[in-house]
Amino acid sequence: MSTVPFITRVVAHSAKDILTRDRARAQKILQGINPHGPSAFHEARRRRHGHHHHHHHPAGGAASDPSGGGSTGTGGTSGGAPGTSTPGGGVDVTDAGVTYTASVGVGSPPNQYTLLIDTGSSNTWVGADQKYVQTSTSKSTGKSVSVSYGSGSFSGTEFTDQVTLSDSLVIENQSIGVASTAQGFQGVDGILGIGPVDLTQGTVSGTDSVPTVTDNLFAQGAIANDSIGIFYQPTTESGDQNGELTFGGIDESKITGDVNFVPITSTSPASNYWGIDQDVTYGSSSTLLSGSAGIVDTGTTLLLLATDAFQAYQQATGAKLDNSTGLLTLTESQFDNLQSLFFNVGGTTYEFTANAQIWPRSLNSTIGGEEGKIYLVVADLGSQSGQGLDFINGFAFLQRFYSVFDTGNSQVGLATTQFTTAETN
Repeated sequence: MSTVPFITRVVAHSAKDILTRDRARAQKILQGINPHGPSAFHEARRRRHGHHHHHHHPAGGAASDPSGGGSTGTGGTSGGAPGTSTPGGGVDVTDAGVTYTASVGVGSPPNQYTLLIDTGSSNTWVGADQKYVQTSTSKSTGKSVSVSYGSGSFSGTEFTDQVTLSDSLVIENQSIGVASTAQGFQGVDGILGIGPVDLTQGTVSGTDSVPTVTDNLFAQGAIANDSIGIFYQPTTESGDQNGELTFGGIDESKITGDVNFVPITSTSPASNYWGIDQDVTYGSSSTLLSGSAGIVDTGTTLLLLATDAFQAYQQATGAKLDNSTGLLTLTESQFDNLQSLFFNVGGTTYEFTANAQIWPRSLNSTIGGEEGKIYLVVADLGSQSGQGLDFINGFAFLQRFYSVFDTGNSQVGLATTQFTTAETN
């Protein structure tokens, strides 16, 4: 099985910091900054073949074809979005409230590096903490490489090397950056970039764009589909190795029902990311959102609802806003009466239980909360519904389901797992 284990970390040290990071990310997505859903991949392919679409693509420019083994084209280029002068600028792993790290082997024999898994950038690089070790498979191209991310950056030299994600996922001649300087990456060695290839445009001197690890796995026949499956075991301790990334397929051992797929929403700006349409209902009767577009996003910590839907949820639950954390809180008796949230996605209903709606009580201290108090993970997105981003199904939602990010077919899949109805929080 082509799976890679990962460790989940909530970066923020307080609930207020989580909310700040999540809402800042939501605002950037509302502005359409740094699109990284399947449309960004397919737009690069269309540009290469000379079909012009009058959409605004901040990461614009020619890029290699994700399905074509990395041949490079000469499509037109488009300017950057306001405030994003460099590729990778905008919705950044350095600003995310939650991060995922995997141990990745580079070289032969492989040296292990701790890399941040990033769906919103596309260069893979090492050397931020542990120095790069050259082996028999290391070749310097002599080209310079640099990428900026929100509150971080790196620059250095491009090498090609063997990259080992797992026993069955070994990539020959992968372009990697070897950092000579890096800012904003304490405790990790670099990034495993699994976003769309056109985000690599302009990052390596004298090169149009650089095939990503996913492009190369696909081109080299290691995976049959350009998709990624994500499984979480709900976190009850900080730093648990509790996740698994599956390249090119679905880990059937982790799901308890079928994966149901829906196409990427046509509503902008959600359509530029991993956007879906869904209805959200509280209990059997309170409709919070209907036919709304939003996104599924691993880089957002909480479950965010547009302000009007959030207020309807607060009213339905009787929750109070807690001043010290900024989160909603419930009394024990309110929690006993808390109803499930029901997410209808493409005609399939996913139940998000009462236990799933609360922050793990064993981790209250990690967000500056009081011991034993009940904090809800449903939070205010910070803008009204009807603007093309009515919700963000973040980590708090995703850890209860198996999710599939299928770039090749421009679709998102969801399935239940043994942890969908867990009572661990």
